[in-house]
Amino acid sequence: MVRKNLDAPRGRVDVRWHDSTVLRGNALGDPHRREVAVYLPPTYDDEPQRRFPVLFDLAAFTSSGLAHIGWKNFQENLPERLDRLRAEGVIGDMIVVFPDAFTSLGGNQYVNSSAVGNYADYLVAELVPTIDDTYRTLPGARHRGVFGKSSGGYAALMHGMQYPDTWGAVACHSGDLYFEFGLRRDLPILLDVLARYDRSVPQFLQAFRSSVKPRGEEIHALMLIAMAASYDPDPTAELGFHLPLDLYTGELDEERWQRWLRFDPIECVADHVAALEQLRLLYVECGSRDQYYLHYGARILHKRLEALGVRHQYVEFDDNHSGIDYRLDESLPLLYRAVAPE
Repeated sequence: MVRKNLDAPRGRVDVRWHDSTVLRGNALGDPHRREVAVYLPPTYDDEPQRRFPVLFDLAAFTSSGLAHIGWKNFQENLPERLDRLRAEGVIGDMIVVFPDAFTSLGGNQYVNSSAVGNYADYLVAELVPTIDDTYRTLPGARHRGVFGKSSGGYAALMHGMQYPDTWGAVACHSGDLYFEFGLRRDLPILLDVLARYDRSVPQFLQAFRSSVKPRGEEIHALMLIAMAASYDPDPTAELGFHLPLDLYTGELDEERWQRWLRFDPIECVADHVAALEQLRLLYVECGSRDQYYLHYGARILHKRLEALGVRHQYVEFDDNHSGIDYRLDESLPLLYRAVAPE
């Protein structure tokens, strides 16, 4: 249990609305007007000429950045953690941004998809410039980092590969890696759930959205649908995306599955060496008992990064996938040192 340091100087959280152009008219009908929370360090208001480095916190599937600023029992929320780490002298002053990227499919992978929305563009082309225009940031990738856990960790890693002109430091906590282990093995869950709804995705989604208390396997099925919508969108398809298997026999459609694998970091890392070499920090970690078996993907990524000669830090710790916010005590100081002015 973390003891909150209530005596530490406190930053403040500014919550404002952002009207997105790229999310307007998205296929899911999700709001294009989103709240974004921004943590400002205690010195932000006292030193009006000073500019600050920036981190973006990408939430996991079924969550939102707004969840990271709320009250928590027996532990800190992220602003409280930032205040404590600052008081302990292991981080300095920085701005931290908490985007809301929740969707009616439970979340997204922060990629561009005609079936979900262009959330990569939302982050890189809209939110980053908006934050730079609104707050006293140190602009540029040199002073900007991104981090997250699970889907958020996956997104941080992929954004580091694909947008090196935006991000200068990356921390991936228990990110989605090695889809053959982490996703393919769960596809039968989707089949069994859809069988209750005449193998109809629309019927399942309608029932899910009207449910008072969705069950665990239903949330898991929703996640797999969201992954399909993220990795294999098709505006001409009946659903707007393709599922990678026969819903009756379970036979995998290898062509469609390959479309998922194009988004698997361990499959595409070799194509982004130059971008990864630009990063001032690439931090990857995973619990050695991750219940989604993501530690195997993390180990593969670590080996491939080593073979490619990409400088990175890899940590494997004794825990699973759940309740691991305490691991931010390890990554946040590294991120701060990577983006802080010299």
